[in-house]
Amino acid sequence: MFSKILIANRGEIALRVLKACKEMGIGTVAIYSEADKDLKHVKMADEAICIGPPESSKSYLNIPAIISACELTNAEAIHPGVGFLAENDHFAEQVVASGYTFIGPDPESIRIMGNKISAKEMAVDAGLQCVPGSGRVSATNRETLSKAKKIGYPIMIKAAAGGGGRGISIVYEESDLIPKMKLTQQEALNSFGSDEIYLEKFLDSPRHIEVQVLADNFGNALHFYERDCSIQRKNQKIVEEAPALNIPEEKKQELFKLCTECCKKMKYKGAGTFEFLYKDEEFYFIEMNTRLQVEHTVSEMITEYDLVKLQIGIAAGEELEIKQEEISVRGHAIQCRINAEHPKTFIPSPGKITEWGKPGGIGVRVDSHVYDGCIISPYYDALIAKICTQGKDREEALCRMSFALEEFFVEGIDTNKELQEIILSEENFRKANISINYLEKVLDIN
Repeated sequence: MFSKILIANRGEIALRVLKACKEMGIGTVAIYSEADKDLKHVKMADEAICIGPPESSKSYLNIPAIISACELTNAEAIHPGVGFLAENDHFAEQVVASGYTFIGPDPESIRIMGNKISAKEMAVDAGLQCVPGSGRVSATNRETLSKAKKIGYPIMIKAAAGGGGRGISIVYEESDLIPKMKLTQQEALNSFGSDEIYLEKFLDSPRHIEVQVLADNFGNALHFYERDCSIQRKNQKIVEEAPALNIPEEKKQELFKLCTECCKKMKYKGAGTFEFLYKDEEFYFIEMNTRLQVEHTVSEMITEYDLVKLQIGIAAGEELEIKQEEISVRGHAIQCRINAEHPKTFIPSPGKITEWGKPGGIGVRVDSHVYDGCIISPYYDALIAKICTQGKDREEALCRMSFALEEFFVEGIDTNKELQEIILSEENFRKANISINYLEKVLDIN
């Protein structure tokens, strides 16, 4: 096992990884930007190193600075957390080339599954079904029009290297296709450094279902069941829960088998998430996240396994001792993402938290890095807390979440707590009549 791990991230996920390391008796190194010197994980880590100014490009995305911090502290491994460089194959390559362990998949796996086109090719080869679409296309190639017509409108234009809801456009008429392709290519280039795009059939109001997997270096691959992440705004998840309701059990079991077989086929190692659209009792693969997910919490709550500890163990060369039949679902779990933003306008709300009160009690978990007097920076993601509840069934989990949101309070900045309370009390959500268009179609929120 490692003696010291450098955590190449910030905020709640950095604190989450730090806690796992502490429980495993592993020393920790926190890196931070000048804007984050007072964050909780920086204060709690065994060592901390400033790696640059507030801008992400000069700090959390600065690969040489991160590797230098590893050298200075004699850390043996780097945990990338979520976001930033967590799915950057070049970063993983540089970490390994520098003599350290990257706590995640091999660079090649990240490269293949990080590109949505090659990921779909791998998924199809493993027996997974994909949304009808094209391979690589270009706005300057007139054959694209015939490909789009064959797929059928409406069509989604998607960045091959995309993620986080960026690099996506919907086209309803042929006349809009080429102009929107050009815009999407430019957005993709600006956001991901690649203008590679592809076309995909637009499914009206599907659900977003994902499967959590872990695989080791010994050919073992396990699933930790599924999550429903359908409540989204502009492709950004807001509420997640596990397990997903109203899906035939045999369909789930078939999907789990295909996901784990896909991991074995590509010799995947570490944590990962297969993401699907679910419509008319069919699962359509859309992408794989080759990292820990923000919503890994609900999978942990229903299975009672620490995914971060398992992830670290795999990277250290340990074999998974768990058998699939030992992993079972215990009740139901829900997560509400609390963002520092106005609940109606969604304008970010950086500033100083003057008062902070988090909920507690049986079946309540709060993952957060903030505290009274904490400064929420304008430079980074707006997520400030993940409130999770678990119950013997969805009704009890919802009841606990409603009370947890009522108990939770933040002063000094705006949060989306009010929106979360509206969602939880709405009749369609209570009945699990949800889709990725729920906010837009049911609550009239764009």
